[in-house]
Amino acid sequence: MKTLIAKTLKSAPSLAPLALRIPIGIILIAHGSQKLFGWFGGYGLEGTGQWMASIGLTPGYLMALMAGSSEFFGGLFLLLGLLTRPTALVLSFTMIIAIFSVHIGNGLFLANNGYEFGLALLAATVSLAVSGAGKFAVDNVFANRIK
Repeated sequence: MKTLIAKTLKSAPSLAPLALRIPIGIILIAHGSQKLFGWFGGYGLEGTGQWMASIGLTPGYLMALMAGSSEFFGGLFLLLGLLTRPTALVLSFTMIIAIFSVHIGNGLFLANNGYEFGLALLAATVSLAVSGAGKFAVDNVFANRIK
């Protein structure tokens, strides 16, 4: 078990994952806070839940809570480099659901509410799930203590 945890936390000492973690983490925190708290022009849990129910993601409130929490807390974890691989995996799944339940019918381009942005977030989170946190991450502190 200790070996599995160590492998999950360990990553190459590269700055490339950090270059992804910071902007992707900020973007996801902002999107999650729209869903959870109604910040930055969002509708909060009630409004987002009603909208999610209207597109068939029911129960809407629970789906809004799950999506918002995944984005907000997942974004925060990515920003810190905390449990990066499992967090990125959960976020990848969240992006797949967003792409196929909301955006796929609108084509690629963001201007038409397409899946372009979701696809970019999916690519970044998959990359982080594969690479791990890289340099300057809380994961490294835990990985060094587990050795």
